[in-house]
Amino acid sequence: MNILLIGAQASGKGTQAELLTHMLGISHVSSGDLFRKEIAEQTERGRYLQTYLNRGELVPDHLTVTMILRRLQRPDCKSGVVLDGFPRTIVQAKALDDGLHICNEKIHAVVYLRVLREKLLERISGRFICQAHQHVYNISSSSPKVPGICDIDGSELFQRSDDSSDVVEHRLDLFFSQTLPLLAYYEKQGTVLEVDGDQPIDKVHQAVVDALYTHTLCV
Repeated sequence: MNILLIGAQASGKGTQAELLTHMLGISHVSSGDLFRKEIAEQTERGRYLQTYLNRGELVPDHLTVTMILRRLQRPDCKSGVVLDGFPRTIVQAKALDDGLHICNEKIHAVVYLRVLREKLLERISGRFICQAHQHVYNISSSSPKVPGICDIDGSELFQRSDDSSDVVEHRLDLFFSQTLPLLAYYEKQGTVLEVDGDQPIDKVHQAVVDALYTHTLCV
C-alpha cells in the first residue's frame, strides 16, 4: 500500500509515518530526511539544498522529484511506502503519478493531518530534535525525561534552523497556498482521508488507522 501524508510543519507527519511503517511493515520515505542526508554529507547538492531550507523555500520541483523517484526504485519500497513531505506542489504530484504509473503503481490513500495554524506555531516554538536520529520532542506535549537529551539514543537535542519564527511563518504560508491545494487534486482520485491532527499522538494514530481501514474496505 502506498500512502501519502499531507500536513503542515509540526502537524505530526513524521511521527505518524513512523508509526504506520512499523505497523504495516513498509518503508518511510521522507523528502526532509533525504535533503538532510545530502546536507550532512556536505555534497554539492547538499550545499545547494541548504540555501533553500535556510530560507524556508520549497526545493525546486525537478530536484525533489528526481531524488524521490530514485528512492522509490529501491527494493525496500516494493511492498509499499509512506510518503512524508512529498509531493508539496501539483507539479510534483503529477510527476509522482507518472513515475508510479510506469511501475504499475499508484497512491492508494492520502491522509491529511488537519491542524490549525495557531496550534502549529505553538508546537514549532517548543520543538526539539535529537542529533542522532531526528527523534522529535516538544516541551509542552512530549518533553524528554532528561532536559536536552533524547530518551531513545541519548544524543543532544537541538532546534532546527528552519524553526526560526520568520522562516516558520513563510513555510506555513507556502503550505497553505501551494501544498493544501493537493487535497483537491487527490479528491478527484477518491483517495483523501482527513484526520484531526490536534489530538494526542496515539489518538491521531488510531484515527489514521481507522480511516485507512474504512477506505480499504470501500475501494
